Amino acid sequence: MQNLSFRPAVVSDLIEIVAMLADDKLGCEREDSSTPLNPKYADAFVAISRDPNQILAVVEYNGDLVGCMQLSFIPGLSRLGMWRGQIESVRIATDFRSEGLGRKMFEWAIAQCRKRGCGLVQLTTDKSREEALQFYDSLGFRASHEGLKLDL
Repeated sequence: MQNLSFRPAVVSDLIEIVAMLADDKLGCEREDSSTPLNPKYADAFVAISRDPNQILAVVEYNGDLVGCMQLSFIPGLSRLGMWRGQIESVRIATDFRSEGLGRKMFEWAIAQCRKRGCGLVQLTTDKSREEALQFYDSLGFRASHEGLKLDL
């Protein structure tokens, strides 16, 4: 996986990003990759891009978009005011899965969190994503807390 580059997403990447988000058994149920894109995606993109504590990142390989993720830098009072890095919406294009790209993406993301002074990196994943859970474990992430969500 040489020739990888990481950069902030631009609005013209949205169609490909949403397609990656929709390209799995859970994503296809909750995303809408039809074109033209639902305007909610553009609204979310604007909000993310304006927030200095957010990075919507894409990964290119030889000029093709092959991955995406969102990093959030979260200030907190607990743990002596420690900042946390939150990694979300990690996706890899179908043809590039199981090639080591995910590991490189997480290495990059963790490095970004260190640069921002974060004392810990956290993520959530659906419990049904057994392969993802094994992958995160191989990176050193531990299921130290129980996460809960409430749909509104």
